[in-house]
Amino acid sequence: MGQGSITRRYRFCAAHRLHTDYLTIAENRTVFGKCNNSNGHGHNYVVLVTIGSPAADQTGRTMNLDALDRVVAERIVSRFDHQDLNRDPEFAARTTTGENLVLLIWDLLVTQVPEGQLQKVAVIETRDNYFEYTGSAAVSARS
Repeated sequence: MGQGSITRRYRFCAAHRLHTDYLTIAENRTVFGKCNNSNGHGHNYVVLVTIGSPAADQTGRTMNLDALDRVVAERIVSRFDHQDLNRDPEFAARTTTGENLVLLIWDLLVTQVPEGQLQKVAVIETRDNYFEYTGSAAVSARS
């Protein structure tokens, strides 16, 4: 049996600095280049959330989109918009890379939508940087 899905787009603006205490100052500069600037830099992030289900309800939809919009606004947009990602407690022990951001967003959403309906989370950081994660449970990427 096939499965339908819908992808919703959300936006937030945030700053960050790519840096890790596991590397020396010189190594951080080599690995992260201009993104290691001590003053940080910002992005206009786009977050794509894909939900789906093998069966739609009576409305023909897999999930109430107003409910999804509320969850994303509360858990993602209000948390990150116009913030420094490096100051978020979840990034205390990990670098604010797009890979880690998309995993964190997945973890913040997976328990907030009906079980099994979250199919993919994607983050567009720049014109050239796109990150995505698909999975079935919380990934707890706290390493």
